[in-house]
Amino acid sequence: MRDATQPLDHGGGLDAAIARYGGSRADWLDLSTGINPVPYPVNGISAGAWTALPDQAAMDRLLAAARAFWNVPDGAMIIAAPGASSLIRRLHPVLCTAGASPMAAYIPEPTYNEWRAAFPVSPDADAPGPEADIHIYVHPNNPDGRLTQATAIGGRAITIVDESFCDTAPELSHMARTAEDGVIVIKSFGKFWGLAGLRLGFAIGRPDMLRPHHGASGVNADDLKAALGPWPVSGPALEIGARALEDMGWAEDTRSRLKEETDRLDRMLTETGARLVGGTSLFRTYEVTNAQSWQTRLAQHHIWTRIFPYNRTWLRLGLPHPDHWPRLEKAVAASAVMARPGGS
Repeated sequence: MRDATQPLDHGGGLDAAIARYGGSRADWLDLSTGINPVPYPVNGISAGAWTALPDQAAMDRLLAAARAFWNVPDGAMIIAAPGASSLIRRLHPVLCTAGASPMAAYIPEPTYNEWRAAFPVSPDADAPGPEADIHIYVHPNNPDGRLTQATAIGGRAITIVDESFCDTAPELSHMARTAEDGVIVIKSFGKFWGLAGLRLGFAIGRPDMLRPHHGASGVNADDLKAALGPWPVSGPALEIGARALEDMGWAEDTRSRLKEETDRLDRMLTETGARLVGGTSLFRTYEVTNAQSWQTRLAQHHIWTRIFPYNRTWLRLGLPHPDHWPRLEKAVAASAVMARPGGS
């Protein structure tokens, strides 16, 4: 089992990059995460959102906006939480109270490592295969953009689909399947809307989404809500989240812009000889000869990227703010020259 004291590999970590390569935070472009660099505009938050305990009317507005935005089926329930990571960590103990084996989650790798941390496998046991009671899919997958086919959803005790990066392509969503028994979709607000610090996420499924396992009594969605405690979402997050989810026009314009910018990023990197592995409209993963060397060269230009401990050739980049494209283009061109034989 993974050592719980060992930090997980994530994007971010800009403080460590600054300590190693110098500069101040303002000097750096952090492209190590898949967060929209042009966030939803946060304006005019009401005083009450800051000063009062979050009330049910604000939660009801948020959930109604989420239901409309994601076309949530009538039979499915929406649970709001302080970030998708909060839900990931709480699902395992809630499922275990229903009698599910803590070793029973099938999680195709490589993928977002918080899922394996939350559903650990003993070092003495093989990772569960497709016959497991619980399947977990990240769709589109992080970091390679792999899609989960509809035939993989449902048909077992629990299928969890993490759609944290699916709002760039809503036509790919498996949200309609949440009307079925045992299908749970997780949504992250921070990535597409560019407000990761807001900490807002959603679990969506039938009220009895956590079905009995092997004759156990089972639990329902209220058990997950109880695990989150009272007032799980802050007043500002309720207000901003509802406003953003109601703004369909902003979402449509943003999808178009992100598509144009990822096409631009692909052209830039493939012209250096990198091969596109995959990704979404919020991040792209490329195969290069030596990802660590690329990360180092770009860091010398104060541009931080993502590499992976399990694959020395994968380099992942998020999108820069539109004002910073010339800087990125210059740094990539210089790094490509250094990567060539004889570069110095």
